[in-house]
Amino acid sequence: MTDIILLSDHRVAGTLVADNGEPLVDARERTTLRVDARKADDDGSYAHVRSGVLRRLLLAQNALPSGVRLLMVEGFRPAALQRRYFDEYAATLRTAHPDARPDRIRELASAYISPPEVAPHVSGGAVDLTLCTADGTELPLGTEVNATPEESGGRCRTGAPGIGAEARANRTVLCRAMTAAGFVNYPTEWWHWSYGDRYWALMTAAPAAEYGPATLSRQ
Repeated sequence: MTDIILLSDHRVAGTLVADNGEPLVDARERTTLRVDARKADDDGSYAHVRSGVLRRLLLAQNALPSGVRLLMVEGFRPAALQRRYFDEYAATLRTAHPDARPDRIRELASAYISPPEVAPHVSGGAVDLTLCTADGTELPLGTEVNATPEESGGRCRTGAPGIGAEARANRTVLCRAMTAAGFVNYPTEWWHWSYGDRYWALMTAAPAAEYGPATLSRQ
C-alpha cells in the first residue's frame, strides 16, 4: 500500500534486541528541555526516556536556530497503555472499514499507533515532540501533534503535500536537528522520533536494537 515501512512490517518484529540496560530518566529534570503536560499521567511516565535518548534530545536542541526549542509531548508509554491506544484506534478503523481483514486493520492502525509488541514508546526510545519559542509558544508544523490521518487529511505524514510554507520550513528545521542527533522519524507522523528501538535499528541497519520493552521504576 505504501513505500513507507510501517511498524506492522514483519521486518520490524524480526529485528534483534540487545538491551543495553540504560535507565529511564525524567526529562523534566533538565531545565533546558521543555516538557509539555498534555499527556501527563499519574506516575510521570510520559516525561521519561532512556538516558541516551535524553542526551541526544539535548544535542538536537543545541542544533536548533536561536529562539527555537524542542517541546517534548510524550516519551515512555507503559505497555498496557500502548495496547489500549492500539485497540481503541483499531476499533474505529473496523467500524470505518467493516469488510477489511484483520491484517489490513493492523496495517492501517500501525500508521498511527504502533502494535504493542514492537512499540517504540514502550522501549523508552521514542519521543513525540514539536517546536516552540523560548516562551513555550508552539510553532506551526502543519497539524496538531498526534493528529490522526483522518483528522489531518494525511498531512500528519512528514513529507505530506498541502501544508503551508512556514510549516514546511519548521518541519525541515526539526528534521535536520533530530537526524543530526541520531534519531529516525516515523514517516507517517512528523512528530515521532526514536533512537535505539527496533524501528531505528531496521532503518539504520544496526545489528540489533539497543532498547527492548522498559519498565519505570517505582520510587
